Parts: sequence; C-alpha cells; structure tokens
Amino acid sequence: MSAVVFGEASAAARIVVVPGWGGSGEAHWQSLWQAAHPAASRTAPASWDEPDLEDWIAALDRAVAAGPDAPLLVAHSLGTYVSALWMALHPGRARGALLVAPPDPGRDGAADAIRGFARDSFDAVGEPAIAVASTDDPYGTLDHARWYASQVGAPLEVAGAYGHINADSGLGGWPQGLDLLERLALATHASDESP
Repeated sequence: MSAVVFGEASAAARIVVVPGWGGSGEAHWQSLWQAAHPAASRTAPASWDEPDLEDWIAALDRAVAAGPDAPLLVAHSLGTYVSALWMALHPGRARGALLVAPPDPGRDGAADAIRGFARDSFDAVGEPAIAVASTDDPYGTLDHARWYASQVGAPLEVAGAYGHINADSGLGGWPQGLDLLERLALATHASDESP
C-alpha cells in the first residue's frame, strides 16, 4: 500500500473530507488521507446509508464552520454533488475542492436512495476546483463527468481505468490524487495572493 505523503501546500491547508453514499471505509483513500493529515476532518450527516441532500449539505456546513479558516474540500462520489451545491450557496467559505468520481444519480438503474441528488444543472463553484473521473466508473460515464466538470467550472482530470476511484480500485493512498490535491492547494494559494 502506498504511503500518504502530502506536498507542502496541501499539508499546510485545512481539509474537510466529504464522502459519498455509505461513507468511506478505512481502506478508502479519503480515510487514509484523513488519518495522515494534521488538519483534516470529515462531514457527519445523520446517515451515510440513507442520504438526504439537505442533511448532507448541513453536515458540510457544520464541518466547515468547526474550523478557523476556509478548508479544501476533498469530495468523493455523492460528496461531489454536496460540495458543489454547498460551495455555490456559500461563496468563499471553502478555498477549493477536489471532486472525485462524480456519479450520475439520475442514470437508469441508480438506487432509489440517491435519486434525490440528481440535478439538471449546477452553478459554478466559484473557487479553484479539480474534477477527477475514471474511464470505467460503473456509477457515471466519462461523458457525465465531463458534463459535471463543465457545470461546476472545474477542469476534468481523467485518472485512468480505476472504477469508482474507491477502496475497490486498489489505490491505497492514491499518490496521483495527492498530486492533484497539491496542485489545487497551490492554485488556491495563488488565488489568495491575487490583487
């Protein structure tokens, strides 16, 4: 399993982890990052298994408010929807967002539990963001990921064939993701220094 080694900028930033449906188990890269990061926390909705969009947005709001400064959001799956919607409602309260494996909750065959997250459009998040997709994600096509990225105003990084970019993908600490997080942290630092 690959070690979790943060770059200088991402190690210095506060991070809020925003998991998807079911939460992220201990072998998921989000959990490994949270355990290794000196200033990471996680959202705590009422239920990971019975997702409610308003509750999940409120949980993200509480997690961000619990810290002293604007964090980087590290979102996976349904957490990418929650993060984008929350950021549009609260401009400037997050420094930026890494939005990994956006699913398609409106697709044929999607579980009823997640259909309430489906959207026809999103507002741009307004802060630096990077969307990340896999070429063979069973929960959302690459075309859907392209649509999501264009809606939220984030460039799309195609990670390769890694399924849903989760623990089942065998990524361990996911070094490629850590590199993207560092790139995002540096972009948010640069935007802080702009006149």
